[in-house]
Order: sequence, then structure tokens, then C-alpha cells
Amino acid sequence: MAAGVSYLDETLGAWRDVREGLIEEVKNIPAGDFEFRPTPEVRSVRELVQHILEVAMMMTGELSRVDTDLKRAPWPDLLAMYASAAYDATTKTDLVRLLETQMDQAERQFRKSGERALFQQMENFDGSMWTKFQWLHHGIAQEMYHRGQLTLYARLLGREPALTRRIRGE
Repeated sequence: MAAGVSYLDETLGAWRDVREGLIEEVKNIPAGDFEFRPTPEVRSVRELVQHILEVAMMMTGELSRVDTDLKRAPWPDLLAMYASAAYDATTKTDLVRLLETQMDQAERQFRKSGERALFQQMENFDGSMWTKFQWLHHGIAQEMYHRGQLTLYARLLGREPALTRRIRGE
């Protein structure tokens, strides 16, 4: 880690990199394909982006609290406590804008809480003990996982993923 760069700086920088790549993948899918779902049992493009946002919003809200409690409500209710803006965003334009503004808001909230607070222990939803930083990294990994799903959706729609095009210099 570079001198003067905190672990919080590194973590938020990594999340921002994941989020910026996610936004590019979302932008790569035409608005008319946002209801596409590979099979009837899985989320549509829109639902997948809303899910990414609901978890990010819950994670930001809970991890920045002094009384973090992932069992404060059943999982769907816990997500809903924080994610009304994600559920209200139903167009590609609204979802991209929310992906951008939610990241900015999360960064401000985590910086306000401070790095020390994220080293605190908390109980995970399965009863195991994690630091808040561990859960933040879990959330970032979850976002990257779903970013990969979006690239598969793009391929199924006959589109080349944004990252592939970027690597080729397009």
C-alpha cells in the first residue's frame, strides 16, 4: 500500500473500480433488453441490477451503523429497509444514474464512519463473526460476481462485453 493511503482508501478504490466496470456492462445492454432473462427462473437484466443495488445499499447502511445487525429483519425485509430507490429505478437511465450516485453516497458514508469502525466485529447472517471490512469485501465480490452474470447476458444477447472491448482498445 502506498504511503498515505489507508486500507479504507484501498478498499473503496477497489469497489469503485468494480462499480465503474459494472456500469459499463450495464450501459452495454440496450434499454430494450432490460427485461431479458436467460430462463424464466432467473432475474432479468433490470432485476439483476436492482439486486446489486439493494445489497450495496443495505451493506452501506448496516456497516456504517454502530449497531450493525444483519438479523434485524428477515433478509428480504432487511434489503427493503434500505433499497426503496433501487426498486423505484426501473429504466436503464435511472439504474445507471443510481449505480453512480449510490457509489458516491456509500463512499461518503463509509468515510464518515471512519476506518477504525470497519475493523469492528459483527455477526454475519450465518452466525459467524466477521469484521465489517470482511463484509464490505464480501459485498464487493458479490457485485463482481453479478457483473460477470451481466457479461453472460450480453453474450446471450449477441453483444460483446464492455471489458472485452476495452481490453482490445475499442
